[in-house]
Amino acid sequence: MLLSACAFGSGPLFAKPVYALGVDWHVLSAWRFLFGAAIAWLWVLAWPGPRAGLRRLSRRAVLVAVALGVLYTGNSATYYAGLETVSASLAALIVYIYPALVAVLTLRFGRKLEGRRAWTALGVALVGVALSVGGIPAGTAPPLVGLALIIASPIIYSLWIVLAARLSGERAENETSRGAEAAGATALMMSATAGIYWVSALLLGRQVLPAEVPADSWPGLVGVGLISTFVAIQAFYAGAQRVGAAQAALVSTVEPIWTIALAALLLGDRLAPIQLAGGGLIIAAVLLAQTTPPAVSRVEGDARLADKRAASD
Repeated sequence: MLLSACAFGSGPLFAKPVYALGVDWHVLSAWRFLFGAAIAWLWVLAWPGPRAGLRRLSRRAVLVAVALGVLYTGNSATYYAGLETVSASLAALIVYIYPALVAVLTLRFGRKLEGRRAWTALGVALVGVALSVGGIPAGTAPPLVGLALIIASPIIYSLWIVLAARLSGERAENETSRGAEAAGATALMMSATAGIYWVSALLLGRQVLPAEVPADSWPGLVGVGLISTFVAIQAFYAGAQRVGAAQAALVSTVEPIWTIALAALLLGDRLAPIQLAGGGLIIAAVLLAQTTPPAVSRVEGDARLADKRAASD
């Protein structure tokens, strides 16, 4: 999950230089997912396990993977469209309203956070995000449309996280088998997302063909496709499969710290002291979440209770 968070968090760092060359978010997204899908299929076809996992996918699993790809289009489109006018650091912070949304959704649809410490970590992370967003200097706020797009992104992303974790076999018993199937599902999902971007880009007359793309933008397009798409999504599936959607969301709160630090070094972004303090709380929340004691299952708890009662008798 840490690898996934850093890979996702690198997306704005690849995108901003590409935008500066005149490439818009739609063209960037089309090439991003085309590269990501191509690498995902190479990964699946190169190894016996993922190939076998692909063959084991049921028709329903294939349809769900394609549906996740369609849903991911909404998340990625709103984020990268908003990123055209919102700074990389601010966008990274706003997106982190999503752990709270994931926690609420998993109360009904997924694996709940276990233990008080995990919920405390979630609260600390949200306080950190609030401090970071509240520290925006007066007179430097980005356009309202850009902010609205960035805010819409985590709402869609929260739905995607819960559904993706369920598809990958959240805390599955046979992790090797589930991981192999998840590789094929990832390739299908990214192919669906790429297809939507390419069809819409061609229909809308975007300058998406290779001859229309500035030569200097190719390193950024390849980087966002390889690192912030293939590695990010593949690592997310592998991590969420083992720890669950809610815990995955907590661990991923390291992402804005990664983005902010590199944005300061590479893009010249600067944050106020109160925003840096909020980032410190986010890191503290990640550490707190990872020191949560293993939860006792209901069966184990009942057995222990029975033993205690027998001993007292």
